Amino acid sequence: MNQYPVWKYVLIAAVILTGALYALPNLYGDDPAVQVSPLRGAPVGEESKARVIDLLKGEGLPFKSFEQVERGMLIRFNNTEDQMRAKDIIDEKLGDSYVSALNLTPATPEWLASFNAAPMYLGLDLRGGVHFLMEVDMVAALRQAGERYVSDLRSILRNEKVRYLTIARVANDNAVEIKFRDAADRDTARSLIRKEFPRLLLEEEARGGDAFLVAKISDQELREIKKMALQQNVITLRNRVNELGVAEPVVQQQGENRIVVQLPGIQDTARAKEILGATATLEFRMAVENADVQAALAGRPPVGTRLYKERNGSPILLKKRIVVTGDQIIDAASGIEQQNGSPTVFISLDSKGARKMADTTRENIGKPMAVVFIENKIDTRRVDGELVKIKKKIEEVINVAVIRDQFSKRFQITGLDSTDEARDLALLLRAGALAAPIEIVEERTVGPSLGQDNIDQGVNSVIVGFIIVMIFMVVWYRVFGLVANLALAVNLVMIVAVLSMLQATLTLPGIAGIVLTVGMAVDANVLVFERIREELRSGNTPQASINAGYDKALSTIADANITTLIAALVLYAFGTGPIKGFAITLSIGIVTSMFTAIMGTRAVINLVYGGRKVKKLAI
Repeated sequence: MNQYPVWKYVLIAAVILTGALYALPNLYGDDPAVQVSPLRGAPVGEESKARVIDLLKGEGLPFKSFEQVERGMLIRFNNTEDQMRAKDIIDEKLGDSYVSALNLTPATPEWLASFNAAPMYLGLDLRGGVHFLMEVDMVAALRQAGERYVSDLRSILRNEKVRYLTIARVANDNAVEIKFRDAADRDTARSLIRKEFPRLLLEEEARGGDAFLVAKISDQELREIKKMALQQNVITLRNRVNELGVAEPVVQQQGENRIVVQLPGIQDTARAKEILGATATLEFRMAVENADVQAALAGRPPVGTRLYKERNGSPILLKKRIVVTGDQIIDAASGIEQQNGSPTVFISLDSKGARKMADTTRENIGKPMAVVFIENKIDTRRVDGELVKIKKKIEEVINVAVIRDQFSKRFQITGLDSTDEARDLALLLRAGALAAPIEIVEERTVGPSLGQDNIDQGVNSVIVGFIIVMIFMVVWYRVFGLVANLALAVNLVMIVAVLSMLQATLTLPGIAGIVLTVGMAVDANVLVFERIREELRSGNTPQASINAGYDKALSTIADANITTLIAALVLYAFGTGPIKGFAITLSIGIVTSMFTAIMGTRAVINLVYGGRKVKKLAI
C-alpha cells in the first residue's frame, strides 16, 4: 500500500529537475552592456566591429566580451561606469549610421543557454527595462495641419474651376493665404470655402490691386489639433510597442505635450529606441519628365516642383503636389518581389487614398511616379564640451516607377536596401504614422540601483513568509511538516522556472502573488494531514490513514484551488499592468502548488512509509 509505480517517480523527478534547470539562470544576474545597431537594418561588418574595439581600447576602456547579435553588436562590461563611458564614446565617434543603447544582458552560461534557458524579466519597479519621456513637436503638428489645408483648398478650387494666382501657408499666423486676380474670383472662392470648411476664419484683404483671402485656423481648432496629435501619437506608440512584443508596457500621456513609455524587461533596447523614435512615413509624388535638373541645382527649380535626391545621390525633380501620404495607409506587409527577388512592401490604402491614387494613375499612365521616404531624426552632438540636440529631416526618393496601369487600393513599392528595412518600414506604416515628430527628452535604462529597495523588500517578504510557514509546519506536523516544507521549496523553484520559460515580467504585485502562494501552497497539505489525523483517531491503520487522507481531501483541494484560479483568470482578463502581473504569478502558483502539494508530497511520504509495516506516524 502507498506505493507509486516507477514511471510516476520518474515523471515527478523529471518535472522537478526541468524546473530547477530553467530556474537556474536567475542566479547569474546581468551584465551591463552597450548594444550598437545599424540604421536601416544594414549588417554590421568586421570593419565596424574592429572600429568599435579600437575606439574602446584607445580610450583605455576594458570590456568583458564582444558579441555579434542579430541586429548589430553587443559589448559587455564589468561595471555600469565603464558602460556609460563607452556609450558616450560610441555616440560621439561612430557616426549617424548607428544607434546605441544601454542594456542589461543576462550573464547566463553558454551550457544553460544551449537549453534555451533564460532568466525571467523584471519590471521597471524591480530592475531592468527602458523609460522614455517623449515630447511631441506641436509646432510641426500645426505646420502639417496648415499644409493639409493648402492641399485641400488647392484641390477644391481646381475642381470647381475657380482661378487663383498663388496659395501658400502663412507660418506665423497658422493660416493659408490665397491670391486672386480680382474680387469676383475671391468672392466665389470665399462662398465655396465657407461651405466646405465652415471652421476656417476667412478674412478679405486688398494689396496692390490684387485680392487676397486669408483662411485662419481658429483657436479652438488649434487646441483640437494639438490634442489629436498627442492622442494619435499615444495610439501609434502603443501599436509599435505591440509590434515589438513587450510584456506589460506602459504608454500614457503626461501633461499637454509629453508621453511616457516604459518597456519593462526589454532586451533589445537599441531596436526599441529606433522603432519608437522613428517618424518614418511615405509620400507619393509625380516625377517631372524632361526636367532641367541643372537649373534646379543652381537654385532655380521650375514652378510647382521641388528637388530631391535618390538613394544613390542622383538629383530628381518631383511635383510639389502630394498624391497620397503615409497617414492614408491602413496596412503594410513586407515581402519579396517575385520577378527579381528584391525586398518589397505591400501597401493598402483607405478609401480616400485609394480614390486619389486611382484618379492620379488613370490620368498619368506612362508617366513616372516617385516614392519619397521621410524620416525625422534628432542627433545629439557634443559642441564645445556640451551636448546639443540637432533636428534633421531626411527626405529621399526610394523608388521611381512608370505607371503602367491604373491602380488604387493595393500596390507594392520596391527600391529598399534590405529585407530588414522592408520589415521595419512595414512595421512603422502598419502601426501608423506619427501625427507629429517626437523627441526623446529623457531616456534611461532602469538598473538595480533604482529598484534595489523594492527587490530587497520583495525578497524579504517571501523569505519571512516562507520561514514562518516552515516553522509552523514542522512544529505542528513533525515529519509530515518537513515533507510539506520540501514541497513548498520546490514550489517556489517551479514558479520561477515557469515565469522564466514563459519569459514573463515579474513586478512587485507579482511578488505579492508569490507571497500569497507560499501561504496557499500549504493549504492542501494542511487538509491532507488533518484528514490523516482524523483517520488515525478513528482507529485506522497508519497506511490506510495515509491513503484515505490523500484520496478524501483531493476533491476539497481541487474545489478550493479551482475557485481561486477562476478569480485569478478574471483579474488577468479585466486587469491592466500590475494587476495582470499579480494574476499571472497567482495562477502559476496555484497550478504548481497542486502538483507539489499532492503528487510531490505523496511521492516522498510513499518513499518514507510506503510498502512496509508502520506502527505510528510522526504527525
